[in-house]
Amino acid sequence: MSASFTISNEKARALILSRGGLAGVRQEGGAAALAPLIGKLGYVQLDSIRIVERAHHHILYSRHTAYRPRHLDKLQAKAPALFEHWTHDSSLIPMEHYPHWIHRFAKTRSRIALWRERFGDERVLNSVRDHIESKGGSRARDFAHLGGRTGSWWGWGPAKAALEYLWRTGELAVLERDGFEKIYDLAERSIPAALRKAKPSRTETIEWACDSALERLGAATPKMLSDFWDHASIAETAKWTEREKKQGRLIDVTLEGAPGMRGFAAVARPDIEVHLDHMPAPTSRLRVLSPFDPVLRDRTRVERIFGFDYRIEIYVPGHKRKFGYYVFPLLEGSRFVGRIDMKAERAKDRLAVKGLWMEPRLSLSKARRTKLDNELARQARLGDVRDIIFPASALKSG
Repeated sequence: MSASFTISNEKARALILSRGGLAGVRQEGGAAALAPLIGKLGYVQLDSIRIVERAHHHILYSRHTAYRPRHLDKLQAKAPALFEHWTHDSSLIPMEHYPHWIHRFAKTRSRIALWRERFGDERVLNSVRDHIESKGGSRARDFAHLGGRTGSWWGWGPAKAALEYLWRTGELAVLERDGFEKIYDLAERSIPAALRKAKPSRTETIEWACDSALERLGAATPKMLSDFWDHASIAETAKWTEREKKQGRLIDVTLEGAPGMRGFAAVARPDIEVHLDHMPAPTSRLRVLSPFDPVLRDRTRVERIFGFDYRIEIYVPGHKRKFGYYVFPLLEGSRFVGRIDMKAERAKDRLAVKGLWMEPRLSLSKARRTKLDNELARQARLGDVRDIIFPASALKSG
């Protein structure tokens, strides 16, 4: 194979879906199937908004045939397999990756002056430490005596800011939530000693971050590699890619864009062509994805490769929204075919479809409607509601 070649748009879409766990046979099994699935994805982003179900549950459900939210709790029950920390956002991460967060912890410690503006002096930190050391796992509400919400920065009070500082510096860990409320405990009681004591160098962490990101992306630019874990800068990932290319461990490729869209240059492993020839085919089923799905995280990549312009509008003023507050993308095979505004109205025991927009030149054919009805039945199960309300007026023009 030549040192540089073009990955067709069809293959590029299939590669993204395959590496993102959205191709081939759907994952089956119960809680035991989750650890390998999350390991394949790298992490699962957390989000508090519960329109049908929270984002982390929705992400796993779209890939796991029989997933139920209780399976995540069961996975963590005996020997926690996941810890919570930041990638680009708060996420559930396989426990074995914990050592690579030490550099992130150090970076936060170097910014203690900024944090001290929120938690005040060392007395608040010491009070929080002493409480958790003696009482064990604690929530922010257990520290109301240290002061409530104050000002901006999410309205954190001193105790919440102290908890977050201690968590983000690695002194505390979060392995579970109650509802969506973090439970903080000492890292020494929560994280296996071997992982806490491991000290990978900065170079080793950059190597791991770039290599593991590329494994999950298939082909990527330095920015994509940097963004995946948010551990290395673009300059650091660019330096890594150049070194790997010189040593013959990476090649230049071009991913062909969707019709009317520009493709882009990237790097991949030398055996990428073999992988492209043996990828699982995208399933023909139609599925609803979470707005926070890892395949959708890079909006520019989605637009250029899939021709799908998607933005979540939760932070857009209502009168400026094009579609709605929380609209779910619809993936059929290897194409995004539309978006749907729906909500689990639990008080009425129903999933209510508010709006459905098909992509240009696509229609809700009889076959596609059958696929959508099947997927809505699955969404109703995820939302733990019985009925589905889908009025004709919900079908919108683009």
